[in-house]
Amino acid sequence: MTVYCFTSATYSYLGRARVLAKTVREHHPDWVFCLCLCDVPPQAFDPAMDREMFDEVVSVTELGIPDLPAWMFRHNIVELSTAVKGKMLCRLLEKPDADSVVYIDPDIAIFNPLMHVMDLLKNHPVVLTPHQTEPETHPQGIVDNEIGSLKRGIYNLGFMAIANVPEGRRIAEWWRDRLLAYCRDDAENGLFTDQKWCDLIPALFENPAILRNPGYNVASWNLSHRPIRIDGHGQIFAADAPLRFFHFTKVDTAGEVMLERYGSESIALFELLRWYREAIRKQQPAEVPARYWYYGTYEDGTPIRRPERLIYRDRKDLQLAFPDPYRSGPESFQSWCTIHRSELPRKGI
Repeated sequence: MTVYCFTSATYSYLGRARVLAKTVREHHPDWVFCLCLCDVPPQAFDPAMDREMFDEVVSVTELGIPDLPAWMFRHNIVELSTAVKGKMLCRLLEKPDADSVVYIDPDIAIFNPLMHVMDLLKNHPVVLTPHQTEPETHPQGIVDNEIGSLKRGIYNLGFMAIANVPEGRRIAEWWRDRLLAYCRDDAENGLFTDQKWCDLIPALFENPAILRNPGYNVASWNLSHRPIRIDGHGQIFAADAPLRFFHFTKVDTAGEVMLERYGSESIALFELLRWYREAIRKQQPAEVPARYWYYGTYEDGTPIRRPERLIYRDRKDLQLAFPDPYRSGPESFQSWCTIHRSELPRKGI
C-alpha cells in the first residue's frame, strides 16, 4: 500500500513547492508526491520541467468541480489554493493502492521522517497538529498566539494526514463539501479559509489523533515554547525534540515580524531562515513573473479587485447572468462592475 502526499499552490509558489518536494523525497522516498495547481503556466514556462520533481501534477480544471469559472472567481488566491484541498484529498483516497494521504503546505520543509504520523494512522482516521500545545504566560503571547488560534483555528491545516478507512473518508468528504461552499477568509463570520472547519473534527468524528510532539508544526506561533537549536552533529531541535517540519509562513511579511518577536535570540533560527530563502531562490523559475496568478485578472489582463469577487460570490443573479466572469467585453461581468461601481461592497477595497 502507498502513502500519497500532496500540496496545492500557484506558480508564484512553485519554488516553495519544489523545496517541499525535495525534503519529502529525502526523508520519505517511498511516498508518492503530488502537486495540485490552481493556475495556468505563463507562456515562457515549460511545465514538463517538473515531471521529475512531482509524481503527479493535477490542475484545478481536472478536479471535476461544477461551474468551475464561477466557482474559482468567488475566491482570492489564498482561498482558492485551500478550497481545492478537500477535492484533491478525496481524489487521492480513491486510488486503489492508497493507504493514507498526507497534505503539507508548500511553505513547509521536512527535516526528519514523520514516523509519529505514520504510527498514529495505524489506529486513528486523522492526524491533526495544534498551533499551541502549552499555555502562554506573557500577555503579548496570549494575544498573538492563543487569541490568534481562537480567531484562525486551533489546528494548523498546513498539515493533515488521513487514513484510508471509512471514518477517514467520511472526514475527507465532509471537509471537501465545506470547502467547496465555504472556503472564505471571513473572520467576522467565523471562517478562516479551510482551517476553522477542522476545530469541529474532535466533536463530529470518532477517534482523531492530536499530535502534540514539539518537533511538528514549528512556526512563529509556537516558538516561545520551541526554541530552535542545532547540535554539534548538525541535528536541528525544537525545544528538546528533533525538528520534523517547520512552517515558513509569510517569511517575507508578517511572519518575519513574529519570528523576530519570538526567536530573535536564536542564531539557529535565522540560519534556518537563510537556508530556506536561498533554497527558494534556487528553485523558483525565472520564467514566472513576480506575483503571477492567471486567475487574478480578467480576460483582457485587468486585475480583479476583491469587492468584485465578493459581490459575485454573494449574488446568485450575477452568477446566473455571467457564468464565466473572467470574460471581458461589453456584455461581461467586468463591464457590469464598471457600470455598477457604486454597488460594490466597500469591504476588501
